[in-house]
Amino acid sequence: MTTRSPLRRALTRLRVPLLTIALCTIASSAFADITVFLGLTPTPERRLLKGASIGAGLLVLGFEFEYASIGEDESEAAPSLKTGMANVLVQTPVPIGNFTFYGTVGGGIYREKLTGVHQETSFGSNIGGGAKMSLAGPLRLRLDYRLFNLRGDALHDRVHRFYAGLNIAF
Repeated sequence: MTTRSPLRRALTRLRVPLLTIALCTIASSAFADITVFLGLTPTPERRLLKGASIGAGLLVLGFEFEYASIGEDESEAAPSLKTGMANVLVQTPVPIGNFTFYGTVGGGIYREKLTGVHQETSFGSNIGGGAKMSLAGPLRLRLDYRLFNLRGDALHDRVHRFYAGLNIAF
């Protein structure tokens, strides 16, 4: 039978309380946010897009789920595009002035549709970045650019997207 030192016995008894304190400290630095946005895509013609996202993160690493919809323009043969993406964000741990900058990469499902001519549902990926600017309290302005790569038989396999949105952190 081995005997434990008094220090080791004390650390063993304090293991659960120390772990609880560590987890609470990490959780207190966690954040979540919701964004509603409007923007445009120049692919193949300039059209309005709208969407929303919800995200959470710890210091520099974040995760986000978003949905966006671009309307169809039959006169320009520009298909509608709906995307549902899960993204990973790497961001500045503290704001630089009023701005928090981020880069993002992710993937998910898309549906491209041109009435009576074409419909494709498949996997897509995206890469991009942007900034969140503090306005007042938890309210921020979010500016974002994404490049989407659409797999399958998409009419436009590379889609650019720019948006501005209102972001609320909680």
